[in-house]
Amino acid sequence: MTSEQHAIEERIRSSFARQGLMATLGANLGSVEPGKVEVVLIPGPAVSQQHGFVHAGAVSAIADSAAGYAGLSLMPPGHGVLTTEFKINLVAPAIGERIIARGEVVKAGRTLTLAQAKVFAEAGGKERLVALLTATLMAIEGQEGVSD
Repeated sequence: MTSEQHAIEERIRSSFARQGLMATLGANLGSVEPGKVEVVLIPGPAVSQQHGFVHAGAVSAIADSAAGYAGLSLMPPGHGVLTTEFKINLVAPAIGERIIARGEVVKAGRTLTLAQAKVFAEAGGKERLVALLTATLMAIEGQEGVSD
């Protein structure tokens, strides 16, 4: 890992640690690479809906954070990121041992960045796609490490 990659990872991990919602959901940061970030959620009663699946709000939240942090990882120091719009397709019930959101930048820009997050339910060592999020992210100067 280069020193630049290490700095990016530290920046993302530091910002993620300040996110109250991710802590409330019990979500954790997985892998971090430039332009790619993974957020992992262990299902439990606190994030379930009435049928026992992980609630769409929790799925949306980890997908938004994964996409947002993927975008932030390519922004210069001294900048933060805010989601200005997202669309999510819920394609299957989120049930499994782990729910994994993998965010990836599609196109990085100076002001606006387009990112996606694919969300998978992992059960028995196999992954199944449960959601796809597409987000537009805005760089905000003077807000180091802020992600929404």
